[in-house]
Amino acid sequence: MSDQLVFEPSAEAKARTWVTEEQYEAMYARSVNDPEGFWAEQAKRIDWIKPPTKIKNTSFEFPNVSIKWFEDGVLNISANCIDRHLPQRANQVALIWEGDTPGTQDHITYQRLYDEVNRFANVLKAQGVKKGDR
Repeated sequence: MSDQLVFEPSAEAKARTWVTEEQYEAMYARSVNDPEGFWAEQAKRIDWIKPPTKIKNTSFEFPNVSIKWFEDGVLNISANCIDRHLPQRANQVALIWEGDTPGTQDHITYQRLYDEVNRFANVLKAQGVKKGDR
């Protein structure tokens, strides 16, 4: 086994990234120097039922350590991850499932994922599970 802890991406992998190394460094610096501003900006990239006004609420005072993000915001994660992609990507692959046996995989489209999630939601509803149950 290798003792190498840092693995440098290949030139090919770097060429396919969505951000350059310089962009990443700038984003990282902003996330450290202005976490509330940085994450408020990132939060605008998803759809909110009620957008958050409280971005970050943290306390590291032992024993009352508390870390809360977007605590007054309300969103539907399924709508963000699946539903909003249906109009343009219904037939594109959303997930690639890999089984334990090598070569066993399934490509699941956004439409199929949407259908399966809704089917399971109806199973939960039939069992009496309601919005807000945990």
